[in-house]
Amino acid sequence: MGQIRDIMEKDVITIENDKTAQDAAKIIAENDISFLVIMNDGIPQGVLSESDFVRRIAAEDKKASEIKISEIMSYKFRSVGPTTTIEDAIQKMLNKNIRRLLVLDNEKLIGVITQTDLASYLRDQLLVDGTIKSISND
Repeated sequence: MGQIRDIMEKDVITIENDKTAQDAAKIIAENDISFLVIMNDGIPQGVLSESDFVRRIAAEDKKASEIKISEIMSYKFRSVGPTTTIEDAIQKMLNKNIRRLLVLDNEKLIGVITQTDLASYLRDQLLVDGTIKSISND
């Protein structure tokens, strides 16, 4: 298997931690994404997912324009380096039951890998393997 840098999404959409939940919601909606990486002076501080909005704003009937991202974001996030093997990343995600890993190089955000990215990669690998077997059998 390859390395995370081979399949990671490099264009990660981020937001600074001093913005409001409403600012984050607009970015999520405009970009059709399910989470944002929260930054502070160029360093990842946490993540904010759609489920964070539901649990911490909607369920508590709070007004998004009055809530700072830092009040509702998840400060815990998992990360890997760009040279982490895809197999190790899959194992980490399965063991920790997480949907995404930030890809950091010396604390700098350089990408993200999601369950969807890994599923697409594995599907492609299965198709390639199937094609090779088909050609070999001919």
